[in-house]
Amino acid sequence: MSTSAVHSLWTTAAQQPVDSIPAPHIEYAQLTPMLIVVGAAVLGVLVEVVVPRKARYHSQLFLSVTALAAAFAAVVGLAATGHGTTKVQIAAMGAIAVDGPALFLQGTILLASLVSVFTFAERRLDPRAHGKRVDSFVAQAGSVPGGEGEQAAVRAGFTTTEVFPLMLFAVTGMLVFPAANDLLTLFIALEVFSLPLYLLCALARRKRLMSQEAAVKYFLLGAFSSAFLLFGIALLYGYAGSVSYARIAEVVDGSVRTIDPALAQTMGNDALLLVGGAMLLMGLLFKVGAVPFHMWTPDVYQGAPTPVTGFMAAATKVAAFGALLRLLYVVLPGLTWDWRPVLWGVAIVTMLGGAIVAITQTDVKRLLAYSSIAHAGFILAGVIALTPDGISSVLFYLAAYSFVTIGAFAVVTLVRDASGEATHLSKWAGLGRRSPLAAAVFAVFLLAFAGIPLTSGFAGKFAVFKAAAEGGAGALVVIGVIASAIAAFFYIRVIVLMFFSEPRPEGPTVAVPSPLTMTTIAVGVAVTVVLGVAPQYFLDLAGQASGFVR
Repeated sequence: MSTSAVHSLWTTAAQQPVDSIPAPHIEYAQLTPMLIVVGAAVLGVLVEVVVPRKARYHSQLFLSVTALAAAFAAVVGLAATGHGTTKVQIAAMGAIAVDGPALFLQGTILLASLVSVFTFAERRLDPRAHGKRVDSFVAQAGSVPGGEGEQAAVRAGFTTTEVFPLMLFAVTGMLVFPAANDLLTLFIALEVFSLPLYLLCALARRKRLMSQEAAVKYFLLGAFSSAFLLFGIALLYGYAGSVSYARIAEVVDGSVRTIDPALAQTMGNDALLLVGGAMLLMGLLFKVGAVPFHMWTPDVYQGAPTPVTGFMAAATKVAAFGALLRLLYVVLPGLTWDWRPVLWGVAIVTMLGGAIVAITQTDVKRLLAYSSIAHAGFILAGVIALTPDGISSVLFYLAAYSFVTIGAFAVVTLVRDASGEATHLSKWAGLGRRSPLAAAVFAVFLLAFAGIPLTSGFAGKFAVFKAAAEGGAGALVVIGVIASAIAAFFYIRVIVLMFFSEPRPEGPTVAVPSPLTMTTIAVGVAVTVVLGVAPQYFLDLAGQASGFVR
């Protein structure tokens, strides 16, 4: 475009009266769940400033639980009034989609976060420090590990209550992520939930250096993946002349009618589409934890405070798979022949890689990390199905998986020795004899991960594999079953270790938790059993929520 043409555009714009700028039209009622959580997060920051230190813990816990429960009630209200089925719409000037998958995933994220808050608030597992209760988080985040500042903060009984507003900001980003209807909203949501997670990973009370190392690894690799995502967004904008999902889909399938003269040279350039789409996929597969973008997962899961690990393992996966589904089914359905073979390869190496490497692990948290990688592969089988049943099976699997994961990590917080959590597998030997109830609960979660019948894991895997087989991916299902058999070996090995090994005299003890962690574990077991024994209602619910608005 020539300089004179640009100048004429400026002068034309300058002649327009100021009152002709249209005001944005925002559907606040449909955005209520996100607005409640972000409002509570901002209030949480104010609580840190205004409320006396002694009262902050209870204030933040009450605020977080109330906000998450209210937001979940708002999601249920939207679903009940038909916003997931008959009244689906694009809200907030085209930025947010309000439809079945968005509401289902938001409800799952909010329930998982609500259960996770209780593990964040647990203060009875560690012995009292200087007469005061302590939680899983460092007394003063800004102090040097082991330094005088940290020791003084512990003596004074300080607690890092900032974890609650940080968690709420992360939840806000996770709620927007699967509902984003343009690429800029997608990127902003990614950063909104990633940045608080980088901080939360660094705040472990014990093993602080390992915790900080995990946070740095997560930050550096996360920034790397964000750069890929942003580069992909730029290329897709060059290809379609828009960041809107609907507009990009129109250009991909050739139904676009109007072309911006400034972008006429690049629009429809397939190289931009293929490279941009690949970069976007890489950014999302990183968050999902799929091979070969999984390198951060075991180190971060091991180093982060265990309540944060449980929250992150469940909620981040739900949000990332939701965004991946919307990208592939709404934006790039015209590119199926290009991305489906790639995802076939990613799913295969993810299932087999996660299952095989998990066998060699000696740390419970690293074992669960590789287990989560394998599960990402199983869920990708449902994504590849390219049918409504594929979408509904992925939604159901994510809901089932998130509660099993949070429950499993909640049990890990209970097994302790003098140095804190005893996560080395050798220390879990004979746990079933020392503490039968804790070992039995953990065994239930492991059986669900393995996909044993009458657990939610079996119902989820069956739904995903059935959808994949019907979608023409039968070979993938065979590989998935083989990977499940490999994975079952190391889950059952842990159960055998707990129940059929002699307990060591110097072995760890199982701490008696407060009602908070007991509630988390009870909810995890209840969901695991109910979704395993009677999954049909929830499968139907996921089926009703499987229609994307376009």
